Amino acid sequence: MILDHGPAARYRGRMDAADDVDEGAEGRAETGVPAEVAAYLDGLPEGRRSVIRPVFETVREAMPEGYELVLAWGMPGWVVPLTTFPRTYNGQPLAYVSLADQKNYNSLYLMGLYSDGPEDRAFREAWEATGLALDMGKSCLRFRALGDVDLPLIARTVASMPVPRFLEVYERARG
Repeated sequence: MILDHGPAARYRGRMDAADDVDEGAEGRAETGVPAEVAAYLDGLPEGRRSVIRPVFETVREAMPEGYELVLAWGMPGWVVPLTTFPRTYNGQPLAYVSLADQKNYNSLYLMGLYSDGPEDRAFREAWEATGLALDMGKSCLRFRALGDVDLPLIARTVASMPVPRFLEVYERARG
């Protein structure tokens, strides 16, 4: 469940990327961040924003070319545009990584790890080596504090899947 966080709530569920440059709440220019995504992040309570923002920036900096940053399903996320891969199961762009503020925790959805494949096993082994507790479902990494996540591992994981590789994993998982 996504909480209603003021200005971000009016953008919930929109898929369009809108502007390529947004003047954030503090007047900073954020190249490549759609206005809806900036509004979502700026609309978070400060305590949550200080946890989510560094994870967002880590993912953004590590993101391979070809993914598009959008606000989809009520949260910021990177998708494979329909112009690249139109054969999705639901007619929507294929989600690769999404980030959300939930009621009791934050979620980082790493859809490249969704299948029970070598990518998932490698991530879990690397996470175990960090000594951090792993709170994760099939693709949803749950965290409450910034200290709960290993940002370099997140960056390596995100960067390790260019669009063609992610599509291979997707096709393998779909059977």
